[in-house]
Order: sequence, then structure tokens, then C-alpha cells
Amino acid sequence: MTDRITIIPQPITPNRGKPAARPQQSPAGGSFEQLLNRQIDQQGVKFSRHAVDRMNSRGINFNSSQMQRLEQAVSQVEAKGGKDSLVMLDDTALVVSVKNETVVTVVDKGQLKNNVFTNIDSAVIA
Repeated sequence: MTDRITIIPQPITPNRGKPAARPQQSPAGGSFEQLLNRQIDQQGVKFSRHAVDRMNSRGINFNSSQMQRLEQAVSQVEAKGGKDSLVMLDDTALVVSVKNETVVTVVDKGQLKNNVFTNIDSAVIA
């Protein structure tokens, strides 16, 4: 008998540890990014927490017709290159961040008198 040890080389195989990362698919189809972008596009104009607090404390509500007019006004300002706009909607003034499509604050007719709006670059009457 010999004292020789024979080593048989093993073939190199791919790593079987972690599978390669795949883009996550949502149950409805499409990637997470696509789903997020679709959701954002569907929402239209949003209201900041501050604006919602002002609306609640002042009893301001908007119906679907007013919301549609607000969205059209924001689209008009965006088309003209506005960034922060004052939107007059009936007897209510709204300061809107056009880039974010977000209403920053809301002022009703009773609060409009002697009020100064700063940091706006445009105004539209909807």
C-alpha cells in the first residue's frame, strides 16, 4: 500500500448562496417605481398638514368642482413657469407650491383683509 494522497479537483460552480437581486414586482404588475409614479400622477393637488389644520379650524371645504378648478389653476401656473402661487378660488385664497402640487396654506374671506402674502411669484383667479 502506498501513502500517497490523491486530490481530485472539483469543478468550479456558481455561488449558490444568495440569488441574484431581481426588480420587485407588485401584485398588480410593474415595478415599485412604476406603481409609485402612477399613484402620484393620480392624486393631483395635495394639502399640507398646515393647510388641513387651517381648513378644519375655519370650516373650509371644497367640492369636486372647486377641486377641479384648483387643479386646472395649478396646471396653468405650472405651464407659465410659476413656482409658488396664490390661487383665488371663490372667497378663499390658497398658497400653492406648484412644483410639489401642494397647498401650503388656506385663508378664508374673513381672514383676507389686511393679510400679506409673501414668497409667491404668481397669482391666478380660478
